[in-house]
Amino acid sequence: MFYRSFSSKAPIFAASLSAASLIVLAGCKSAAPPPPAAGPVPVQVGTAIQQSVPVTGEWVAQTDGFVNAQIQPQVSGYLIRQDYKEGSVVGKGQILFEIDPRPFQAILDQAKGQVAQAQAKVGLDEINVKRDTPLAQAHAIAQSTLDTETQTLQQDKASVATAQAQVDAAALNVGFTKVRSLIDGIAGQAALQVGNLVSTSSVLTSVSQVSPIKVYFSISEQEYLSLVERAKQGGHADLLSAGNSLPLKLTLANGQVYPQTGRIIFVDRSVSAQTGSLRIAAQFANPGNLLRPGQFGRITAQTQILQNAILIPQRAVADLQGMNQVYVVGPDNTLHVHTVKLGPQIGPNIVISGGLQGNETVVTEGLDTLKDGEKVTPQPDKGLNAPDATQTQSGQNQ
Repeated sequence: MFYRSFSSKAPIFAASLSAASLIVLAGCKSAAPPPPAAGPVPVQVGTAIQQSVPVTGEWVAQTDGFVNAQIQPQVSGYLIRQDYKEGSVVGKGQILFEIDPRPFQAILDQAKGQVAQAQAKVGLDEINVKRDTPLAQAHAIAQSTLDTETQTLQQDKASVATAQAQVDAAALNVGFTKVRSLIDGIAGQAALQVGNLVSTSSVLTSVSQVSPIKVYFSISEQEYLSLVERAKQGGHADLLSAGNSLPLKLTLANGQVYPQTGRIIFVDRSVSAQTGSLRIAAQFANPGNLLRPGQFGRITAQTQILQNAILIPQRAVADLQGMNQVYVVGPDNTLHVHTVKLGPQIGPNIVISGGLQGNETVVTEGLDTLKDGEKVTPQPDKGLNAPDATQTQSGQNQ
């Protein structure tokens, strides 16, 4: 019995053993080999260059007339003529408008008549004094009579002077009926038309002197101090005395650089409490009257020269939670992260004011995927422009 029972279970055990063996073999066949170890990561690199770099400031600017004169009449009356073409160049003393002169001419004629009357009285007084002087000396008439006639003569002479002054005033008013430009410049659009009644408070038009022309811009307090330092390095006491030694460039709204250089002629007395900036005025020659008041542009000026500045491509700087970092490739091709301080931008490059030494190799592409201590294979970045000490760009814009 025992032998028979054992024999009946033997095929089942053998089948189970065979199935287990198949599973083990199948598992061994499906196991993949381990991946090969990753090699150094290829990265594009540039070099931190150390050189002296001129730094410029760039500011929004607006042109204005060197002198802006509002043309107002000095007498009241009706406009009867406009003698200039709007927008044209006018000269000093040129007649722009005419006011009806007839009322003023009538007053002038009346004043002249009063002068004639006063002069006639003076003539009579002189005859009386001349006639009675010897009579008074001969005691033929009382001395008091001669004294009265002499006094009357002096009073009538004063009346002549008063009447003549009225003639002069009336003549001025007749002249004022011709409204003239007081400066050379460009006359604007007429604010009032022929037939309008004007008074001394009426503004008829404006004339702006545009050659030379003023250009206003505002700079920060730090930029002002830098410009003053530049002026002192050139042997000047302040910005106003710097003259052409601190040239200004003007870029127009179409991107073209104005061919004339300017100089500073005005520095405001105080820094604005609202904006923290200081208003500056520059003077530019304006041949051909190309520049007109109200145009916008950008003023550029060299603010300082950074000696032995360290320049790297701007794209080599990574911003991590407010910190500026640069990946430096060491002699053994290992990455090291440097936290740096940034200076002004110079073209496509940027000045590093702290955290780097000159001639270091920095990574310029793929900064987000790199890690500190990682091995890399540096490759020259062919898309970089070499830093140029003559190329300048704004460090701060206003």
